[in-house]
Amino acid sequence: MNAQRLGTLIRLELLQRTRSVAWYVLLGVFAVLLLIVTAVSFTAMAYTEDPGIWIFSVVVYFTLLLVMLVSPTLSGNAINGDRDAAVLAPVQVTLATTLEILMGKFLAAWITGLAFVAVSVPFLIVATIAGIGSPFTITVSLLVMIVEIGVVAAIGVALSGILARPLFSVAVTYLVVAAFTVGTLIAFGLGGLAAQSQATNEYRSVDWSQYQGDTFPCMPGESPSADYPCDDDVELECLEWESYSYTVPRFDRVWWILAANPFVILADATPAQFDRDGYPTDLFGEVKFGVRSAQQTPELEQRNDECSPTAWEEPPTPEEIVATSAPSWFVGLTLQLLLAGGLLWWAWARTRTPATQLPPGTRIA
Repeated sequence: MNAQRLGTLIRLELLQRTRSVAWYVLLGVFAVLLLIVTAVSFTAMAYTEDPGIWIFSVVVYFTLLLVMLVSPTLSGNAINGDRDAAVLAPVQVTLATTLEILMGKFLAAWITGLAFVAVSVPFLIVATIAGIGSPFTITVSLLVMIVEIGVVAAIGVALSGILARPLFSVAVTYLVVAAFTVGTLIAFGLGGLAAQSQATNEYRSVDWSQYQGDTFPCMPGESPSADYPCDDDVELECLEWESYSYTVPRFDRVWWILAANPFVILADATPAQFDRDGYPTDLFGEVKFGVRSAQQTPELEQRNDECSPTAWEEPPTPEEIVATSAPSWFVGLTLQLLLAGGLLWWAWARTRTPATQLPPGTRIA
């Protein structure tokens, strides 16, 4: 692969994308939306101790969301669009190889997506100044977002080389992005509800109907006092044990579906920050806590005895749940990279010349 030819191809692709006024209008609309989101976030998070940490994570998530919505349109017709416009064949007869053409279009689409990140930089700086965030958290979150933008760009360019019709390849790219974002959430919810288990709750209570007036027994571990005038000589009468059953969704069996979600990958890979009580201080931590909580196995057998109460135990904090659960971001990111790499290889096989077989009606020059 020749770096000079690759640079030329990237420059030509970027010139084609940026010479249109619509491109700058799109960036302007994106900046206005970010301004609105940032202003609303400052108002909503004013009560928090460090609003900047929350606002930074919100801006990062919003940037990734908009790039996910725009990138398929910018990359989903990179190859078949040039073929329909009769500009691909003249490039193929030059010294540029098929791999260089494919990589040039992929890198140009990736750089185009990063332009939205560049627009969000001023808002990220304002959020960083407004709150004391960890430099490591900020760096990791931005790196993961950049990688996710590259994955979407690779999928769009690859599908444009695999499918003959630009409109169809753009639509399929949107479907793939939707499968990763919304589809994983739907599959997670339906899978958890489908894989339900039977839970049992046993309960025994004191038979308070046996006591008259102000005479009632002391509960285990308690003694008579002015605030609790019980009688140690009165025997504690208990009712029979009762039990009832109910179904519990088993999200712990399907939580791995969320591993491929770009927003979950971003949250799970970013180091979480917690306050002194162990609760998340940004949106990354909230999403990570939600995903890690889904890994916890529900308690299927519960026993509550009012006649012999046990000491109440505080539930684990979100920080403790995150610390004792398994990360999954590297699995999901690996699956995405394998899918993007496989599609790019397929697109290379479909685009290389001389072509052994093309779909009927495909324009060559």
